[in-house]
Amino acid sequence: MIDISESVMQFLLAFIVVAPLIGAVAALLPAPPGLKGKSPDQAVLRHGVTVTGVILIAAIVLALGFDHGHPSKMQATTDIQWIPALNVHIHLGVDGISLPLLVLTALLTFLCALYSYFKMPAGPSPKAFVALLLVLESGTLATFAVLDLVLFFLAFEMVLIPMYFLIARWGGDQRQAAAWKFILYTLLGSVVMLLGLLLVGLKSGTFDMVALATDNGRGLTTSVQVIAVLAIGIGLAVKTPMFPLHSWLPDAHTAAPTVGSVLLAGVLLKMGTYGFVRIVLPIAPHGMHTFAPYLAAFAVAGIIYGSLACLALAKRGNKGDLKRLIAYSSVGHMGFVLLGISSMTPTGVNGALFANIAHGLITGLLFFLVGALKDRYGTADLDTLAGATGAALYGRAPRLGGLLAFAAVASLGLPGLAGFWGEMLAMFGAFDPAAGLSRPAYLTFVAIAAFGTLLTAAYLLVVVRRVCMGGKPAEEPRLADIQGYEFAAWSPLVALTVLAGLWPAVLLGLTDPAVQKLLAGGKS
Repeated sequence: MIDISESVMQFLLAFIVVAPLIGAVAALLPAPPGLKGKSPDQAVLRHGVTVTGVILIAAIVLALGFDHGHPSKMQATTDIQWIPALNVHIHLGVDGISLPLLVLTALLTFLCALYSYFKMPAGPSPKAFVALLLVLESGTLATFAVLDLVLFFLAFEMVLIPMYFLIARWGGDQRQAAAWKFILYTLLGSVVMLLGLLLVGLKSGTFDMVALATDNGRGLTTSVQVIAVLAIGIGLAVKTPMFPLHSWLPDAHTAAPTVGSVLLAGVLLKMGTYGFVRIVLPIAPHGMHTFAPYLAAFAVAGIIYGSLACLALAKRGNKGDLKRLIAYSSVGHMGFVLLGISSMTPTGVNGALFANIAHGLITGLLFFLVGALKDRYGTADLDTLAGATGAALYGRAPRLGGLLAFAAVASLGLPGLAGFWGEMLAMFGAFDPAAGLSRPAYLTFVAIAAFGTLLTAAYLLVVVRRVCMGGKPAEEPRLADIQGYEFAAWSPLVALTVLAGLWPAVLLGLTDPAVQKLLAGGKS
């Protein structure tokens, strides 16, 4: 990699977090006369592409300058006292756990901005759209970069408002109801989470996540840990989303514009599972130990429930919406992530982190593809797409059909693609859980999860058969196949899905030392 001084690394991380906010303010200002292009709308969309592109470049440089020989060490750290009375610090840093999530967030936001430049969702002014997209990016990047519990909570909440407006103003049918459901669920979960975070901070005397992780719960009694894990876990479980706290997700995805769905699935859901790994596991290990079997039980219930819901939507005559189906599939995929975390083993937690990244790449691609189908047909209804004059994508738009089939088989966990490793490692971790956890119970959970993988394969293959296959009707013209801007926005996701599948050590080499240190109480 490249040798970058610590001060430059500190600047890069701070820049990545703050620059989108500055870009959001600039997006709301009038465009300078020389930069307007054909119209002010085009200028502001180009501004969005430029800002997110610069942040992506900064994230890649940060990743290249990262000391890959010591991924368990917090790097690019900034620690400035902010609220002395509460001992709250502006504490930033990145390690092998947060670095892949930072780069994924920067990449997906850039691809969404690029896609929106050519295919702006119907709705109010592009100025507000670009500003909200950048505020959303800043909040998400901050969530993965901050190392103070109070700052984590503020960043965690910061993403709610822009996502609410993206759904409510640029969404499809039922967008107001879906946006309200999204904000109410997540806000209620966050209130409970804040109480848990304050309890930890006040009882231990610090909100510093590194100090708390190094202490490994020694400064907190078991009863305090149990209460803290319950409170913090509820807030994180809503965002993940864990069954049965998931019911806001299908409505939000169905109503959201394409880029809203991509960011919701690819980035926002990761904030919940990241919180479990960064906060709950190292800071309150005894409390986590108490709740781990229950977390695993809800996780496997989500895997089965999500798969059965998808099968029902995919069935002929059920008027299933393809966007809704992929939303329910996320409930199942995030179930594997939670199962890995609940095992409290390095293998399981590494699998969870790998599955997080794989889900972001693959489901982001799936939502892009469904958005493209909806643009061409005016609907994502499966019965319409599979009707007599329906999609038959292999015949009418072969590249689009081939890419949809690729994304589907990647999502079902085909070996050689990114989706396989995370789910397999999560089940391996659960097969031999941490000391003190019931092995027979976890073997049962693994068996149920394995059955869930078969159901996942079933509904995704049904979708591919119904949407992609069938002869091209003689009277139907050929569809517009993949456009240049679509190719530009989607090809990085395809390439990374293949790369992570064929060379998992790229990710696991980063996460494993950091996870080992986290679970060992800050000792490498």
